[in-house]
Amino acid sequence: MSGRADRPGAADRRPSWRDDRVWQAGFLLGSALGAAATVAGRHAEKAARRGLVDWPEVERIAIGRLRRAPGTLDPAELRAAEPAYAAAMDRIVPALTSALGSPLPGVVERSGVVDRAGWVRANTGAFASLMGKLETDLLDQVMPPGGGLAKATMALANRWVTTRQLGFLLGFMGTRVLGQYDLALLSAEATPGRLLFVEENIRSTARALGVPVGPFRTWIALHETTHAFEFEAHPWLRPYLAERLERQLTLFSKDARGLGREALRGLGRTLRGEGDGGHWIERMMGPEQRTLFRETQAVMSLLEGFSDYVMDEVGRDLVPDVERISERFHERRNRRSAFERSMLRLTGMDLKIEQYRKGEQFVRAIADRGGPTALTRLWDGPETLPRDGEIEAPEGWIARVLDGSPA
Repeated sequence: MSGRADRPGAADRRPSWRDDRVWQAGFLLGSALGAAATVAGRHAEKAARRGLVDWPEVERIAIGRLRRAPGTLDPAELRAAEPAYAAAMDRIVPALTSALGSPLPGVVERSGVVDRAGWVRANTGAFASLMGKLETDLLDQVMPPGGGLAKATMALANRWVTTRQLGFLLGFMGTRVLGQYDLALLSAEATPGRLLFVEENIRSTARALGVPVGPFRTWIALHETTHAFEFEAHPWLRPYLAERLERQLTLFSKDARGLGREALRGLGRTLRGEGDGGHWIERMMGPEQRTLFRETQAVMSLLEGFSDYVMDEVGRDLVPDVERISERFHERRNRRSAFERSMLRLTGMDLKIEQYRKGEQFVRAIADRGGPTALTRLWDGPETLPRDGEIEAPEGWIARVLDGSPA
């Protein structure tokens, strides 16, 4: 018992130099980890604020997918197709000038033959420029200054996902676009647009339709050149659309909070084939945005429908067997697989297809009512553009514009 009493108890122990060292080491380690976390957070925040999308990676992903598409052409084959388009344009421009009553100087020199990758490069640049108009406001909401490592990590994860989604979608669209009037609506300089012809897709579509590629090229070129007429013969149209797009972007960038959740819900309903009478894109908008969107959709329907109408009407004198080409093309446009229908709805391209159909019916109704003179009234100015609801009911436009009835 006496031996046990001589040993010091746990309560009698005093801190030793080893305890001090452990405590000091823990303090230093904690400080180092805190400093490292702060530095990592600042680096992550800086990386996150470089942008919402990694555009070079978008381009790389899209072009990588396109390399697997059939019908790839080498640069020599693309150059060999250029004379065919130049010859077609030499016939198209005088025919359009005569039919529409307005010259199109210089549009032939602003056309080019591209492959699918060339189309992706042109549109990646356009999308990046568009995103740049609202990126600062959105970044301040997604990644506020001083937001820390957690928010920065989430922003970087969102950028990774968004980059791959856009790359996939551009790759999908790059296999389907035949031609494009490439116009930067929000460019600081009002430079004329250029015509792009995606030769790989034009050839593969002509084969799928069973029609000669030469007349099919001319038919597509006629559609895109009509778009050039719409904008270049009517200088008021570009600023009119640009102003609406600017307002739409401003409203969109005011509050991006919750947008991701609404987008996911809308995409989910789309994938399940559910709907409530409106497009999922519209369900993400507020009332003012929705009004602007529908006004713009009416104008886009006019642009696409007018070009479709002209490519058939003027094409009768330019394109051999144009009726058969048109019939097969529109039949194929309306015959889509379930996957294609889902992708078109997810990308919003289903709206463009609706624009073709509704717009062409609207323009044809105007032409049937008043002939070429009535068609020219469409381009008098913003006040004679179709309003929301008039595309589906052209008699409303006829009463308001041609008959002079009060709106």
